[in-house]
Amino acid sequence: MEVYETLPIVPLRDVVVFPHMMMPFVIGRPASIRALEHALAKDKRIFLAAQHDAATDDPQPSDIYTMGSVANIVQSLKLPDGNIKVLVEGVERARAVEWKEDKGFYRVVVKVIPRPREVAAEVEATMSRVVSLFEQYVKLSNNLHYDAMVAAVRVDDPSKLADTIAAHMSVGVEEKQNLLEIVSPVERLGRIAQVLEIEVDKAQVDRRIQSRVKKQMEKAQKEYYLNEKMKAIQKELGRKDEKGNEIDELKKKIEQARMPKEVEEKAVQELKRLEAMPPMSAEATVSRNYLDWLIAVPWYKKTRESRDLKRAEQILNEDHYGLEKIKDRILEFLAVRTLVKKPKSTILTFVGPPGVGKTSLAKSIARATNRKFVRLSLGGVRDEAEIRGHRRTYIGAFPGQIIQMMKKASTQNPVFLLDEVDKMSMDFRGDPSAALLEVLDPEQNGTFLDHYLDVEFDLSHVMFICTANVLHTIPQALRDRMEVLQLAGYTELEKVEIAKSFLVPKAVEGTGLTKDNILFEDDAIRTVIQRYTREAGVRNLERELSSICRKVARKVVVEGKGFKEEVTAEKVTDYLGVPRYRPSMAEEQNEIGIATGLAWTEVGGEILVTEATLMPGKGTLTLTGKLGDVMQESAQAAMSYVRSRAGEFGIPTDFNKKTDVHVHVPEGAIPKDGPSAGITLATALVSALTRIAVRKDVAMTGEITLRGKVLPIGGVKEKVLAAHRAGVKNIVLPKDNEKDLADIPKPVLDALDVHMVESMDEVLKLALTAPLPAPLAAVAEGEEPAAVGDDAVTH
Repeated sequence: MEVYETLPIVPLRDVVVFPHMMMPFVIGRPASIRALEHALAKDKRIFLAAQHDAATDDPQPSDIYTMGSVANIVQSLKLPDGNIKVLVEGVERARAVEWKEDKGFYRVVVKVIPRPREVAAEVEATMSRVVSLFEQYVKLSNNLHYDAMVAAVRVDDPSKLADTIAAHMSVGVEEKQNLLEIVSPVERLGRIAQVLEIEVDKAQVDRRIQSRVKKQMEKAQKEYYLNEKMKAIQKELGRKDEKGNEIDELKKKIEQARMPKEVEEKAVQELKRLEAMPPMSAEATVSRNYLDWLIAVPWYKKTRESRDLKRAEQILNEDHYGLEKIKDRILEFLAVRTLVKKPKSTILTFVGPPGVGKTSLAKSIARATNRKFVRLSLGGVRDEAEIRGHRRTYIGAFPGQIIQMMKKASTQNPVFLLDEVDKMSMDFRGDPSAALLEVLDPEQNGTFLDHYLDVEFDLSHVMFICTANVLHTIPQALRDRMEVLQLAGYTELEKVEIAKSFLVPKAVEGTGLTKDNILFEDDAIRTVIQRYTREAGVRNLERELSSICRKVARKVVVEGKGFKEEVTAEKVTDYLGVPRYRPSMAEEQNEIGIATGLAWTEVGGEILVTEATLMPGKGTLTLTGKLGDVMQESAQAAMSYVRSRAGEFGIPTDFNKKTDVHVHVPEGAIPKDGPSAGITLATALVSALTRIAVRKDVAMTGEITLRGKVLPIGGVKEKVLAAHRAGVKNIVLPKDNEKDLADIPKPVLDALDVHMVESMDEVLKLALTAPLPAPLAAVAEGEEPAAVGDDAVTH
């Protein structure tokens, strides 16, 4: 039987009232108040339906859902502002079928929808599932009381259960309206189960997120609390360690650093980033380190340079003996700086054997110019980042060694020594010598870019000095940027003076002795130089002198401070043991087939004895003594020259058919190479074939051609010094090397007789003890060619 009822309607905003549901709300719209008053005056029954749009203030029938709930007004209370607070209880579903406008409100004819009763196994299973889901939902929800809700859903009526759960679900108005319009309890429970599953999943995700956020917040709050407590403790102790103070301090330092405009902008920008970061974060540490480096690098500070040439010359002479050419170049450099306000920076490179004073010379330059001194050793450097630094994206990144050393110098114009520049290597990490091109180019180093700082830094005020033992391992592009100054080995005379003026006082002081305890005679120093060291520099000499001083120091301790030792040549052996070297002395007598040559080594010059001997055979030329390819070719060229001139030298032209020639250069374990032994080899061959002895007091060096021309060679100074040490009086040099004599110390040149030659004929005239035999064509028929017999050795 269908039931119809005419009731006043109250439209609801954002609320759906279900049957069996108690709902309080406030009525404020005039039409709704009139409808409520009408209901209160009659049977206290009212029809409640939701609006489509809650924003509509004066809803028309089309703005209101037709399905709603018939409700009893349980309580009403008029509020001071004119609104009425009501408590209603939903009774049953109803659908509005007809609208009637009354005095300022609407009355509707509603068709009451009866509650179907369905009790079946399927319904019970659905009810059980829905109750279980709802219990989960309530547990996860923060605004529902678990016990009250569980008690509320303990009902047997599926329709009442569905409406009770729907009323307490936190879903939108549209979803609740859909549930209200589903009349069948089974269908309604099925839809509620779907919605609850979705809501439970959402609630679980929310709970997980909330738990995670809560943990993070707890951690952050804990850190904040502890930091604040630490600050309070620091403040109580009178210390300042607050972030604000640190930022202010950095700001002040940036202003004081007087950076270029672009650099200052970058520093200020980085400071703003640091200010926004949590103080304990890893990124803040990186940012703080970067700012510290920007501030620490010298952007404007310079040391006042001394340009007093007399003082500079005095300091250079105090620190080093000899090296006149180098000192002159340094004084020229200082003179130019005195005259020119902004001279172009020059890259000086000292090249020479170990121990000749390259590094100490750079220190003397710094002292003479009153500049700070920094040294960077490049030996074994293989990574380009060592020069230019790592980018800040890497963990533990740092600026390159150039910037680090500039920070250490704390001035824009130090003397910067790049030590062992010839010992750099390269691998997959890059080529450091290529990175040095920018550093050592006066045109580019004004805008040097370090990867870490990532701003341009001016290196144009720096005086760069490089040192190397050899030049051939330095890349050509890098060598092109250097002004090379060669430091040859010291002469024996120079070594004696250096020992007397510098090394002996240093060794005596280093071992705790005084001048009264020990005295070195010149002969003793000379003996140490000749018999215990074999070097171009003085490093080993210093070591041996220190060794003698240590042994004397032991005697002083045992016998008392009054002990005094005079070190003579004879006593050197007692202190240093058996001599390590025999002096390379000239031959003691004139001999056939033995010529004295001169060689260059990395530790100075050496005399090189060359031996040639003849044996019956088929013309084979044998070369021994570990000779390199170039030296073997020189020997073959010398042989070809001798064969081509055999007739003129009084040698049978067919000697090569009956005679084997063996050329040997003693000390066979030592590798030898180069073209400079050409004339020595030719002289030894001519001597052996003509049986004329070579003079013992003549040493020679020069390259030979097939025509007998003598070509220039290198290392003249070292070779001449070696001849002087060996006691040779006559030196034969190529004519084109005459210019190199200017480098040889005057006392040495005065003690020698130097002969400049252009051809082998001149060499043979000087070197052989007797004139060459007459040419074979001039010898009478049937006569033997003139030859010097065995007694030629004594000539």
